[in-house]
Amino acid sequence: MKSTLKLTLGLTSAMFASTAVSNVAQAEDLTLCWAAWDPANALVELSKDFTKETGIGMKFEFVPWTNYADRFLNELNSKGKLCDLIIGDSQWIGGSAENGHYVKLNDFFDKEKISMDDFVPATVVGYSEWPKNSPNYWALPAMGDVVGWTYRKDWFSKPELQKEFKEKYGWDLAAPTTFDQLKQIAEFFQKREIDGKTVYGASIYTERGSEGITMGAMDVLYSFGFNYEKPDKPYEMDGFVNSEKSVKGLEFYKALYDCCTPPGASNSYMGEGVDAFKSGQVAMHMNFAFTWPGLQKDENVGGDKIGYFANPKGPDGDQFAQLGGQGISVVSYSDKQEAALKYIKWFANKDVQAKWWSLGGFSCLNAVVKDPGFPASQPYAQTFLDSMAIVKDFWAEPSYAPLLQASQKRFHDYVVAGQGSAKDALDGLVKDWTEVFQDDGKM
Repeated sequence: MKSTLKLTLGLTSAMFASTAVSNVAQAEDLTLCWAAWDPANALVELSKDFTKETGIGMKFEFVPWTNYADRFLNELNSKGKLCDLIIGDSQWIGGSAENGHYVKLNDFFDKEKISMDDFVPATVVGYSEWPKNSPNYWALPAMGDVVGWTYRKDWFSKPELQKEFKEKYGWDLAAPTTFDQLKQIAEFFQKREIDGKTVYGASIYTERGSEGITMGAMDVLYSFGFNYEKPDKPYEMDGFVNSEKSVKGLEFYKALYDCCTPPGASNSYMGEGVDAFKSGQVAMHMNFAFTWPGLQKDENVGGDKIGYFANPKGPDGDQFAQLGGQGISVVSYSDKQEAALKYIKWFANKDVQAKWWSLGGFSCLNAVVKDPGFPASQPYAQTFLDSMAIVKDFWAEPSYAPLLQASQKRFHDYVVAGQGSAKDALDGLVKDWTEVFQDDGKM
């Protein structure tokens, strides 16, 4: 998950601003800050074991995704002492490291023999490192997440639909492996009547206000050949961000939006996508993996009715997916850093990580996700593994906020509002991003 997300999944207890494991406040109590969502509820339950083992009480400051970034980035920028531990977005890592908000963890990791080699490589780069691809660690990978897809397995298996689809497209109706196949499936289901109800092809990200359409469009553009910059020359974006392949990817995303989304899908993100899938509106549904446990348990669309697949391949066989998720950091302004580091050490333990997965969190520890029994532990476990193996992430630069604002506007104006061409949008994005990096003195 990323910053300033709009999430309305009907959460209950996590929506309270603060929750405590122990009823009696202690001098050694730690406060952990995170977003208000289902994994936060799981962490409250998990952390009861930490309190039992150490006697250190845990309090939690959980803020809805709509206010998450504003609330906690303001807290960090003001050098506040509310948070002893924070599970911050991957994009925060650069700014938080350079501005001194997080405690650098290298010496602690060395002392406690916590090796980043023990974690999924993509999560180390995405959640822990700054600068990227350097051995400088500011967080422990905490919550793995990635954009993938769910589909109505029960609809796909209907014999009459199987027959009709095969006759029309020449291949068996099944989870798509390419974006071309995904679009064919979406077109096939668009405005089709199933069980007396009109259904639609797919729910995709289009939200304008925070980061939704960027997460969705990039999820497609990566597999079409998009690159942020020239591999051997940082911040040289012309010809990469706006390459011919990138243009085709953005054109595809708009075509998918135009042909195959349900009515009123012009500002859709995670919550709206979940609602569309749970209400039986769509055959396929783009969303972050954290939504999968709840959907699997849903009485109407879960169980045997739901299937999962990783982000498909692009025209040239490239296959990538948008990284989500967060790492857990010790706040440098905390007066309880020693106790906070004890929590980090405890959380890194294999048994704790295995329980974290069982409660609905997404572990990043190799010993958990590479266990022979992991793929069979949940119906979505293998898709999670497949997806985490192909991730890319948005800019994690200290100035990621204006970078994100620019892509939100450019993508939404083209995909949803129909303004200009895909090439216009991406040329404009190169211009916007160049100005940001020039202001930063990086170009």
